[in-house]
Amino acid sequence: MKSDIEIAESAKLKPIAEIARGAKIPASALIPYGNYTAKLSAESIKPVKQGKLILVTAMNPTALGEGKTTVSIGLADAMKRIGLNVMLALREPSLGPVFGLKGGATGGGRAQVAPMANINLHFTGDMHAITAANNLLSAMIDNHIHWGNALKLKTVTWKRCTDCNDRALRAVTVGLGGEKNGVPRDDGFNITAASEIMAILCLSRDLEGLKRRLSKIVIGYNKKDIMVTAGELKAHEAMAVLLKDALKPNLVQTLEWTPALIHCGPFANIAHGCNSLIATLTALKLADYVVTEAGVGADLGAEKFLDIKCRNAALTPSAVVIVATVKALKLHGGVDASELSKPDCGRVANGLPNLLKHVDNIQSVFGLRCAVALNKYESDAPEEIQVITDACRDLGVGVAVCEVWEKGGVGGESLANMVKSLADKPLNKLQYAYELSDPIADKIVKIARRVYGAKNVVLTPGAKKEADRLTEAGFAELPVCIAKTQYSLSDNAGLSGKPEGFTFTVRELQLRAGAGFIVAVSGDIMLMPGLPRVPNAEGMTIDAEGNIKGLF
Repeated sequence: MKSDIEIAESAKLKPIAEIARGAKIPASALIPYGNYTAKLSAESIKPVKQGKLILVTAMNPTALGEGKTTVSIGLADAMKRIGLNVMLALREPSLGPVFGLKGGATGGGRAQVAPMANINLHFTGDMHAITAANNLLSAMIDNHIHWGNALKLKTVTWKRCTDCNDRALRAVTVGLGGEKNGVPRDDGFNITAASEIMAILCLSRDLEGLKRRLSKIVIGYNKKDIMVTAGELKAHEAMAVLLKDALKPNLVQTLEWTPALIHCGPFANIAHGCNSLIATLTALKLADYVVTEAGVGADLGAEKFLDIKCRNAALTPSAVVIVATVKALKLHGGVDASELSKPDCGRVANGLPNLLKHVDNIQSVFGLRCAVALNKYESDAPEEIQVITDACRDLGVGVAVCEVWEKGGVGGESLANMVKSLADKPLNKLQYAYELSDPIADKIVKIARRVYGAKNVVLTPGAKKEADRLTEAGFAELPVCIAKTQYSLSDNAGLSGKPEGFTFTVRELQLRAGAGFIVAVSGDIMLMPGLPRVPNAEGMTIDAEGNIKGLF
């Protein structure tokens, strides 16, 4: 069996200019990056359509994920096969998972975006630009302190970042080595996907908006306990200079030549988990249907997509697809990870409450129509699939068996027809999990109880104090972005299925004034992940001709 990278590199791609012409993108908007990639000057693309937005999300995943990106790509290819004008809008991969455990984010098998290796590695440099802008601000902060600290900074809250899993950088001390090397202070690193710059780039509509958001970044507190911003440091214009090209979305193609915009890549367990607003709005101008995805499970990715991104842009999905796998259902039903390939209808049934909670959230909490895409694996038994189909049908929810990994678009045609049927109905009114006027703590309580199913919600004394401080400073009406484990509906990765009676604990709040939300950190989640015992990086090779193996 060919690997993902072997399939991708043997595919016949079309020149990116041809893909652009097919998508009705004017040549004047195209900035080529080689033969198969281009950036777009989105501002020069005038509305041709007002497309319908299709959100792809998932149940709580296993460690390797349930194939949301693969299903998204396969669904778009399938919609194209049945004669629809469709475009993808996806996130950019981070080098952290690529070299860590989960792997890249370009799909798999016959359902991939290409050029796969380029997208998963340096692509068009967006991740590096975000990292550079983040660390320029850090350098300017330390330089300001070194040269007299005119802003009277007492506490620095801004952290450096790097696009790599590196637990050793979570807490560091900078400025060591004597007077010429700066002022010693505690610091730390987040992964680039969790940087506020990433979120700002995702949520900005244009360069002026980008600069405005950058200027609002809170870098710390002065001796009077008043917030100090990047604008006061006069750093935001230089940061925008580094981000000027990164603001432009990237155009690529699937293996079946469906146009795809891939832009920005915040994680959903520690950030807001959606591709850029510019990419989504651009795709909606060009296509009748736009397939997009939100990271990890629907309790994180879909909630943030709807409560943060859609609220920000006044968007409403016409349909939602929830990806499930037999393996994930068995894991939530109590099967050990090493036994997931063995048929077990009983454990599949035991795991169904996790999937059905996500279905209920989309329908009851957010008021949207949804379907379940069962991402089929070779080891799945027909009777296991029937258990899932019957349970969803009892709730009036359609299930489509999806075989896009093996077959490409043709393996997703039943899902495509189901999604078209949902999306072509009159648009439902999007309901939010909370109102912006709710107090900060109440927003967290509503998400935890309504979306996660928590019985009790606790904010630590430090989190309560920060909520009071943010309220006094005028930030009470910002949305909240909860950082928690993706493996459970709760804040404890060990609680599988649909846990009952649990207490959800928020240990700290972090303001993202430029991005326009408050991060609530729960459980033992880290904004800088670590590498696994055996990282993917150990299995990668490249030969003298530049052929890469082990990238997936």
